[in-house]
Amino acid sequence: MSPEPPGALSRAFIEQQRLRLLALRRQLLGTEQAAMEQQRGFQLEHGDEAAEEEEHAQDLSQREIAQALHDVDNRRLANVERALQKIDEGSYGRSDLSGEPIPLARLQTTPEAVLTVREERAREARG
Repeated sequence: MSPEPPGALSRAFIEQQRLRLLALRRQLLGTEQAAMEQQRGFQLEHGDEAAEEEEHAQDLSQREIAQALHDVDNRRLANVERALQKIDEGSYGRSDLSGEPIPLARLQTTPEAVLTVREERAREARG
């Protein structure tokens, strides 16, 4: 077995990340399922009843929050899927935009990272 090049991620680290990513994917998909079940429960409980204004406003507010969380989870799930794909391709730990190495500390805290922090911030700033 040949040694890994300096700065390369070890096979053990990459396999650990694969397991973390798979667990994160299960968690995110479970959160999505729970949200759908909660929505169904609300609809069953309230049916076609006419909601009072305050209840309606609260429901809209909760839906907006739920939608925002759903959007974040979907983006994160897409990154998880991409990171798993990068592991299979052998490019895990490198930015999708620049090809620069993603720092080990970032990968340890955010295993689904596919961009450097600088690139991620630039993307968020663009909206």
